[in-house]
Amino acid sequence: MKEAIRERAKELGFNDCRFTTAETPASGSKLQQWLGEGMHGEMGYLERNAPKRLDPQQVLPGAKSIITLAVSYARGDTHSEAGAEGCRGGGSRSTAPSGFVARYARYDDYHKVIGERLKSLTQFVDHVSGATARSLWYIDTGPILERDLAQRSGIGFIGKHTNLISRKMGNWLFLSEILTTVDLKPDAPEKNRCGSCSCCMTACPTAAIKAPFQLDARRCISYLTIELKGAIPIELRPAVGNRIFGCDDCLAVCPWNRFAGEAHMMKEHQRSDLDTPDLMALLDLDDAGFKRRFAGSPIYRLKRKGLLRNVYVSLGNVADESILPALEKAAGNLDPVLSEHAGWAINQIRERNKKAAPP
Repeated sequence: MKEAIRERAKELGFNDCRFTTAETPASGSKLQQWLGEGMHGEMGYLERNAPKRLDPQQVLPGAKSIITLAVSYARGDTHSEAGAEGCRGGGSRSTAPSGFVARYARYDDYHKVIGERLKSLTQFVDHVSGATARSLWYIDTGPILERDLAQRSGIGFIGKHTNLISRKMGNWLFLSEILTTVDLKPDAPEKNRCGSCSCCMTACPTAAIKAPFQLDARRCISYLTIELKGAIPIELRPAVGNRIFGCDDCLAVCPWNRFAGEAHMMKEHQRSDLDTPDLMALLDLDDAGFKRRFAGSPIYRLKRKGLLRNVYVSLGNVADESILPALEKAAGNLDPVLSEHAGWAINQIRERNKKAAPP
């Protein structure tokens, strides 16, 4: 049965399919400590759902097995990229006001793309298992510790940056799971293979990786530009550079990426318009324009306000005086968060030009 499921997963486009038990993940105490120290920031759902994350039986009563799956979103050049400019020291600086979008978001929303195939695979599992089988699938939306389960099933190991790394695919991975009442023999777990490497820790622009395997989300640029709904802390804004949605620096420098091939399932869903988006064009988007441009993209979850906040910070870090009129107009916005970020950007550009001016 395992081989039949694995073969069907391959037919549907999944890069890897493994099996583990529905037992409680061993890292439960670490999650509780992390939450207790408040390093999850404003992601309150992690704390609310912690009991379920620690006990798969609360997610699907009677679950016996968990099928873990991986889909690569690597592109042909990602194994050789060194990350955003901030990885090379203190924030991205460029005369061209273009923004940086995390690689996973340069596709149509993966929840929909993978979800259609995962639903089909779940139906297959129930069909080959018998009428009494019950199964439940998730793509990073369920209250489960998916990286821990992926490591326990052998898909990869959790790196020092707290992301999953596959020896076959690097760390450009989407993870998904099927919890099922079917009893399937578990695969062997993967062991950690980071060794003495600390590239990801060195690359982090905000020192969010406090120690190996320990991330303070409150300092992570992905958290600041996506999950945080209010003001980005002023002391962290320069390190954001030109990133308007996420950050790949810790992922991009991982040596295991040299084994990453080009994604297949996601390839036809690439959004090339998000490779180097024009910040000024984003600044001019109204609500209707935002919806037209980002419908079906992970960026859509930010809403226009969140995107504008990030664009203002990026312009403050990378733009020149030519965009000041547009920012001054934006500073008059009635929304206090947007107004403050636009004002900060204006001050950053003016101060930078003062320092660059000849005596």
